[in-house]
Amino acid sequence: MNGRSGWTTFWRTVCGRAYPRVIGAQREKSWVFFEIFLPLLQVTAYVFIYRAIQAPPEFLGFVVLGGAMSAYWLNVLWSMASQLYWEKETGNLELYIVAPTSRMAILLGMALGGMFQTTLRAAAIITIGSLLFRVPMTATNVPVLLGVFLTTLVALYGLGMMLSSLFLFLGREASHFSELLQEPVSLVSGFYFPVRALGQVVAAAASALPITLGLDAMRQLLFPSMMENLRFLSAEVELAILAGSAAVFLFLAHRALAFFEKLARREGRLTVRGQ
Repeated sequence: MNGRSGWTTFWRTVCGRAYPRVIGAQREKSWVFFEIFLPLLQVTAYVFIYRAIQAPPEFLGFVVLGGAMSAYWLNVLWSMASQLYWEKETGNLELYIVAPTSRMAILLGMALGGMFQTTLRAAAIITIGSLLFRVPMTATNVPVLLGVFLTTLVALYGLGMMLSSLFLFLGREASHFSELLQEPVSLVSGFYFPVRALGQVVAAAASALPITLGLDAMRQLLFPSMMENLRFLSAEVELAILAGSAAVFLFLAHRALAFFEKLARREGRLTVRGQ
């Protein structure tokens, strides 16, 4: 398909795949409650730790912001990276392959739907956490803050789109890798403390994950006085790196999708042998 009809099909696919995550996910009210309540419990635990050691109040803001952003990482890990493998297990993946549309449009719809759904949860966590714990937040540069946030999401979901193809190749090992990546990433990305505390070498390695630099940059813009001596890189430099990461991950996602489509047509399989 070319021209206008091709783009029409592309965007209809995006909207159709985003719909279940934007609308359908809201129908199960218990999910909405637990996706907000359970992350708040973890945030609360760290808040009481910082209060017990009499840390500056800005550290409470670090925790609340990190707890909200962790929702995006979990969404990417379980609702993006593992999604194609789960679709294969339920028998839907074959329909995706033969559908006369772009596989990137399918993944983009998943990503946009996941962003919308998770943003509602993250906003609730930040709002409730800020009011409950009286977190002092001061946005010094709103346009840059918004740019960092959006660029972080694009890079993060680009990573998820790339991992979705890789996890599909791994077959049954996909869920194991998802569990393996969950807690280590929470540590090295600095969800509940400035990543610079891990040292420059570890922080530089963790910068391969978009959420690491995104969190550090947003904290600089929301807590400027505290982050002056705790930042890893300047917010402007981190924004530039995030933009480059977004482009790289989206390109790799496209190449990975093209590879497994070629593999499916040539060999009649979508995973490594034995899976």
